[in-house]
Amino acid sequence: MNFSFFNITLIFLLFSNLDMAAQNDVLIWSDEFENSGKPDPEKWNFEIGYIRNQEEQIYTVRRKNVKVRDGKLEIVARKENYRNKKYNPAIKNYRYNTPASSYTSGSIHTKDKFEFKYGRVEVRAKLPSGNGVWPAIWMLGANFDDVEYPLAGEIDIMEHVGISPEEIHATVHFPSDNSSGIQSDGGKISVENVSKDYHVYAVNWDREKIEFSVDNFIYHSFNLEQAGTENNPFRKPFYLILNLALGGNWPGPVNPDILPQKFLIDYVRVYKTKEE
Repeated sequence: MNFSFFNITLIFLLFSNLDMAAQNDVLIWSDEFENSGKPDPEKWNFEIGYIRNQEEQIYTVRRKNVKVRDGKLEIVARKENYRNKKYNPAIKNYRYNTPASSYTSGSIHTKDKFEFKYGRVEVRAKLPSGNGVWPAIWMLGANFDDVEYPLAGEIDIMEHVGISPEEIHATVHFPSDNSSGIQSDGGKISVENVSKDYHVYAVNWDREKIEFSVDNFIYHSFNLEQAGTENNPFRKPFYLILNLALGGNWPGPVNPDILPQKFLIDYVRVYKTKEE
């Protein structure tokens, strides 16, 4: 592959800027997953049941689906018949009127336990593979329960769908003209061996922009001004989410023969720039 002097210089500057930024960062929250068993309850909450996006799995609190072992967080998607404990046929919503699922998985988040505004998030992870898997590292505005989506805002640090095995996606979602209409801005990058090797998925979020990177290579940037000046969700605190979804409105049908699949997380670290 031929690189021009300009391209080599640009890549050097990108990595140099990240290194300089890292020297000014202070670690404010992390989980190195050094315990065994369930995730630290002081740091993480569980999502339970059918949650969003017409996904096929039910999220559970069981160690079969979410556990810490050998220094890694394991979120495991399984093929198994599992009763929907929230089942109510009188409610016209799939989250409740679906009696059971053929799949289970896990989703954990830091709402009401750790929320922050501006900083750098780094997650070192190995992704599952196969048609229908949808692992994600993302954030929602801390006021998510109080407002209509997408008024709280959403920052997708990493999304991956198994039908595109070498693509990593980064996206922000925010209201259109301060209404409940949705706008999105995103980018993607090709990364080899995401299901065989660990990679560091990260976001740099400051007063001006949100930058997305893989292994310290920035591949997408979003200017906060694009989300407006009044009630801009990206100028308010967010919380973290880690989950492994199956199927739904993006990945398409699940191939049951690939299961179980694991989403492995080595660490989650959040830094604050000294000047912030």
